[in-house]
Amino acid sequence: TVQQNNVWVSREALFRSGIQTLPHNAKVHYNYANFLKDSGRHSEAVHHYSLALRLYPRHASAMNNLGTLTHSPEEAERYYRKALDINPQHNRALFNLGNLIKSQGKEKEAEALLRDSIRYGPHFADAYSSLASLYAEQKRFAEANEVYLKGIENCPDNSDLHNNYGVFLVDTGEGQLASSHYREAIRLKPAHYVAMVNLGRLLRSSNENKEAESWYKRALRVTRKVDILAPLGALYYNTGRYEDALLVYKEAAVLQPDSTDIWLALAQVLVMAGSAAEAEEVTLDIISRENSCLECYRLLSAIYSKHGNYTKALEALDLALQQNPSDLTVRAELYFSKGNQLREMNQLDRAFESYRLAVRLKPNQSQAWMNMGGIQHIKGDYAAARMYYQRALLLSPGSKLLKENLAKLDRLEKRLTGEH
Repeated sequence: TVQQNNVWVSREALFRSGIQTLPHNAKVHYNYANFLKDSGRHSEAVHHYSLALRLYPRHASAMNNLGTLTHSPEEAERYYRKALDINPQHNRALFNLGNLIKSQGKEKEAEALLRDSIRYGPHFADAYSSLASLYAEQKRFAEANEVYLKGIENCPDNSDLHNNYGVFLVDTGEGQLASSHYREAIRLKPAHYVAMVNLGRLLRSSNENKEAESWYKRALRVTRKVDILAPLGALYYNTGRYEDALLVYKEAAVLQPDSTDIWLALAQVLVMAGSAAEAEEVTLDIISRENSCLECYRLLSAIYSKHGNYTKALEALDLALQQNPSDLTVRAELYFSKGNQLREMNQLDRAFESYRLAVRLKPNQSQAWMNMGGIQHIKGDYAAARMYYQRALLLSPGSKLLKENLAKLDRLEKRLTGEH
């Protein structure tokens, strides 16, 4: 707002006049550098932190803040360690170095640094979140929980800490408890849209769609971000509200035009909304930019298959398989879909081979076993058909269709033995 701008301008004027009055005072340069850093003017901030250090080389906080502004991890580490040489109890430098070391996979040293950061700065909430997330990554859940609770005790008004604890609780199966921490984060900071989205996701997971939708919408009143639009679009898609989903994903695509995931989601909604031609166009456009988009080929295959164009559907599946997915479940699903296309084209031997590849990768795919049985059934190899049907029945004991197929086999075999 204009008023805020005036405040910033007058604050800057204050700092500038301070520098004119006391050009050789390190503290004045340090304070101005903090102002510049907070207003995103990083290169100017670096200049004034450097001046502060030239005037007073033992300024640990200037050293630490310079570390946060450098793009080189090696340089950042040097600054943090220099700050700690000057003041070994500098909790922000301990925190920053701890996070940097953690990102390099040196977990033991990172843990020690973060613990020290908390010891020397018990009211700095971010350090609790960092240490707790390190413990959670190491599956040390009880210790992570303890750190979060200690953090909340010492920093009860920190909204991010409540939100982060909520995420941890969801990950450890304590959704009910998480909800109250997300709500507390929002109470403390009514514009905390991340907590709103997290609460929306939690409600969505227990099928409380109406309330989930209202939290997503409330988050959108704070800011229009893809991170909020995407889960709202998914909610609409999964509850059959395709027109609403289209509007949401179209807005997301404008905000993030390079996002494959958003365009793919939009194409999937278009298919369900009955706009297959437009969906095909969008999907082909994604492939033209990123030809390794496996899900794009899967979607194309579904579009072609729906319209009876099995040859093109098959080509799309082959292109998906050429991406060599490392996830065995995905590969098995692709072979299963390929088997279905070949069966529709009456190429039963090739279909059987595809189903066989699917169950080799994922033996619990009951439908593939059943379809293999069906092919043997059609070809008159009743013993093989029975074997595949029974294998499928073990996986899906309640399947009426399987029981009917086995009953048909019984009748056929009786008729055959009756003839002899």
